[in-house]
Amino acid sequence: MKGFTLIFFRYKIEVAGKSLPILTNLDKGRYGVVVFENIDKYLHMDKWNRELLDKYCREYSVGIVAFVNSNEDTLVAAQLKNFPLYIHTNLRLKDATLNKNSPVLRLTRAGDIAWGPLPGDDWTIFQHNHSTYETIEWAQSNALHIPFNTINNGNSQIQHPLTTVIKDSGKFDGIQRIFFGSSLKFWLHRLLLLDSLSYLSNGQLSLSLNRMILVDVDDIFVGEKGTRLKIDDIKALITTQKRISEIIPGFKFNLGFSGKYYHRGTSEENLGDDYLLENLKEFNWFSHMWNHQQPHLYDNLTILENEMLQNYAFAREHKIPTNSYYSVSPHHSGVYPAHEMLYKAWKKIWNIKVTSTEEYPHLRPARLRRGFKHRNIMVLPRQTCGLFTHTMYIDRYPGGRDKLDESIQGGELFQTIVYNPINIFMTHMSNYGSDRLALYTFESVIKFLRCWTHLKLVSEAPLQLAHTYFRLHPEESDPIWGNPCDDPRHLKIWSKSKECEALPKFLVIGPQKTGTTALYTFLSIHPNIDSNIISPDTFEEIQFFNGNNYYRGLDWYMEFFPIPTNSTKKYMFEKSATYFDGEFVPKRAHALLPHAKIISLLISPAKRAYSWYQHIKSHGDVTANNYTFYQVITSSESSHKALKDLRSRCLFPGKYAQHLEHWLSFYTPQHMYIIDGEQLKLNPIDVMNDLQRALKIQPILDYSKQIRYDVKKGFFCQISSEKRNKCLGKSKGRQYPPMDDKSLKYLQRYYMSHNTALVKLLKKLGSRPIPQWLKYDLSMFS
Repeated sequence: MKGFTLIFFRYKIEVAGKSLPILTNLDKGRYGVVVFENIDKYLHMDKWNRELLDKYCREYSVGIVAFVNSNEDTLVAAQLKNFPLYIHTNLRLKDATLNKNSPVLRLTRAGDIAWGPLPGDDWTIFQHNHSTYETIEWAQSNALHIPFNTINNGNSQIQHPLTTVIKDSGKFDGIQRIFFGSSLKFWLHRLLLLDSLSYLSNGQLSLSLNRMILVDVDDIFVGEKGTRLKIDDIKALITTQKRISEIIPGFKFNLGFSGKYYHRGTSEENLGDDYLLENLKEFNWFSHMWNHQQPHLYDNLTILENEMLQNYAFAREHKIPTNSYYSVSPHHSGVYPAHEMLYKAWKKIWNIKVTSTEEYPHLRPARLRRGFKHRNIMVLPRQTCGLFTHTMYIDRYPGGRDKLDESIQGGELFQTIVYNPINIFMTHMSNYGSDRLALYTFESVIKFLRCWTHLKLVSEAPLQLAHTYFRLHPEESDPIWGNPCDDPRHLKIWSKSKECEALPKFLVIGPQKTGTTALYTFLSIHPNIDSNIISPDTFEEIQFFNGNNYYRGLDWYMEFFPIPTNSTKKYMFEKSATYFDGEFVPKRAHALLPHAKIISLLISPAKRAYSWYQHIKSHGDVTANNYTFYQVITSSESSHKALKDLRSRCLFPGKYAQHLEHWLSFYTPQHMYIIDGEQLKLNPIDVMNDLQRALKIQPILDYSKQIRYDVKKGFFCQISSEKRNKCLGKSKGRQYPPMDDKSLKYLQRYYMSHNTALVKLLKKLGSRPIPQWLKYDLSMFS
């Protein structure tokens, strides 16, 4: 069974099994519509589950959508189990028509007829003898003879047209349903599914009918001689634009220019350039790069700014508007992965506020493209329309006119506009000359949308589109920086000064006050292991994934991992002890470092909390210095905000199982490595040897020759000479007064359920023994 929706609806997928998923939560229904990909799963549920599902649907007014799948056995006049409904399967059909009076139709308009054969030879048609049923879609037979004469209990001939989608209004058993006689491979069924979800959920699962469309024409002056626009092409552009604007009020093509290539064509094409500028007010305009160079290839900000200034000067000279606040980068270079110089130059020279790209988070699949904001520039997802620089002639279009028309008439281009409230399409100057494929494509798809949908098509400037987009999708404002090295397209447009090997191969995530600095020091001893350069603000910790540093971008992060050309070190790592309990850290870390090992250190959470309190107290925290440790950990919701916040910061990281489970929702158990922090303190040599093997570090370093116990300090230090050790600074290993017994007992009780969960988790992971401190803390209340 699937309870799901499309586009930006929330959905949950369940595989049909012996039991239904939980249908309610706190006396509220969890699903607005239930969808069965295969009607057999619904019809042949056991009696208990079927009664339970039917009861749920009646009580919460939940409808059901089900698809009849193909079957090797052809059914003739077969009755659907427990329904006054009969089916005939494995048919070839043609010429679909919609019932214009059906209340289900909302987004879908009952157009003329979807002429031609319907996809597949496994269609099912429905016949009924009950008033609960109403046809939504009909079709005609595509065979000379339908091999059965009777249906409806054998009393009547099958009648044309044939019902292929049918609505059960609930008069039979109190449940509304919509049955599809074929899958979503027929384009019209995709529209009808959207309408079915809306109808059966009483409008709760409905998309807005507004669609915004922007058509960018990149490189309006860029092209080889013989491929550029002539005066007749410009006239055709203006004429088609006027026809489109009768359907989409205010529609204008958005022209991107690289001024260096003005007047670089034949004499006839140069006249076309002049005619275009004579009619520049007919269009909207945006800036490209002056020389159409990819911005990620620039490593000097001044040179990049000068290139933009030349394009700006060209625009002023020819009276091209410069206030669109929109720009597009050649080949999407520098937008994502973000090249910081591009964003800085855009802001300074053009005051850019909006751009678009098809590369975030990846080119494919197109339905998953999203927007984000970076450096106060809104980045919108850009769509492709099937036209590329080289597609100038219809007879050279891949698959020919039939393939292009398929995309327009219900196919990829049509569905793109249906599914996306905001559409920014990328086209090229060459698509508007020669056979003028872009003009044909967009005018045709817009007319097809008007024929088959009730969508309201509107046009807005990029800045307005951006504001609307992020009002609809505020959750997309924060970027997620992926790993450019995992996407060949991203690697090609990533800053040439960056190297994949510089990214960390493992992270030490904390939590704080468990021995992470000692581990960092021991790891740095290894000749083949290196970490980031020191941050002026946070010392050895970059704290990239869990704070505002993340918004500085990947370039900023990579600056901490320079690789000297003569370096032999192979294993980079980062240590930030606040990563362990950061809400967004696992998701962000996995996006950038999906193959990294994640190392955490655990000690008694009670001991960790006390050490953390003493640490911030010694660093002058006002609240910690005004309250005892016991007062902090026992403060209540009625306490003032500063004290409540301090308690949370003190105790929250110690809920180890909760945080580890969060990490395990992104990384596999094989990527996680947990160190007993007490063992690191007492027996670091064995711990480091085990860690090297787990990380597959080569060569294995003998730590018995690198570290030894320092009697004066009371912990292990790096050996610097026969008689001298190199130990951590004065703040490390500081002796605090012992924790009072009352606080210890309170924390052992407080963490008991969390420690119990940790034992279960460690046993499930099975990689490390249960630490003695964990057994001791639990034994106090067992």
